[in-house]
Amino acid sequence: MTRDWTAAETDPALAEIARTPRLLVALDFDGTVSPHVVDPMAARALPAAVTAVNRLVALPETFVAYASGRSLHDLREITEHQDGSRILLAGSHGAQFWFPDTGEETDLSTEPADRAEIIDEMRALIGDLDGVVHEPKTFGFGVHTRTATPGQEELAFVRVEKWAADRIPSWRRRTGHHLREYSWRAEGKDAALDRLREHVGATAVLFAGDDVTDEDGMRTLGGADLGVRIGAGETAAALRVADPAAFAVLLDALADARATAQ
Repeated sequence: MTRDWTAAETDPALAEIARTPRLLVALDFDGTVSPHVVDPMAARALPAAVTAVNRLVALPETFVAYASGRSLHDLREITEHQDGSRILLAGSHGAQFWFPDTGEETDLSTEPADRAEIIDEMRALIGDLDGVVHEPKTFGFGVHTRTATPGQEELAFVRVEKWAADRIPSWRRRTGHHLREYSWRAEGKDAALDRLREHVGATAVLFAGDDVTDEDGMRTLGGADLGVRIGAGETAAALRVADPAAFAVLLDALADARATAQ
């Protein structure tokens, strides 16, 4: 059962995970530490979230990762991630990684031979629709409708989904906030969390996200883990906060609890 988190009280689940020997804090980006914005590449984490993340990263046996549907290149840009960072990255829903000790891991060997033709066909489908945007992805593409004029979003999704069912039926389809995404890779946030957990040897994971794609990860969390949902929607997470600003407060509370526990 999901309950609303409030900074006015000490949540027992937050206190408990703060005491785990080796903690991984895995975070979606858009809608979690950053508000949704019209231009996807203009997204940036709230300053309060950045401060809390930096506090966590500085603590012993504590690891922070961003796990996003964004391509790794774009994820590094919006997180303002540098080569010397201690923050781990999982891009493309867990098909790409960046680790402080080994760097980038991306396998492009499965790329379909007709990828360029597929993208051209899709772009032609939405070319006459106002505010409907193609987003290139390392392993596929997204169709964004955040700036679409009235009626154009529904038309775009009807066209693209009908075409995709015939043209790329084996590709994985994902839905999101004003988004349809298609990928020839099947990995999801569940695979991302498994790999991140294994890499750092975490004894517990706090995972936070705001969208349907994040629920793949939420459903894999075990008894020692903790899921946090940002915003409305059906979720397997134990805690819920209203928005990224409220989640930044939760992250700061976790940093306080973790420092005290250690």
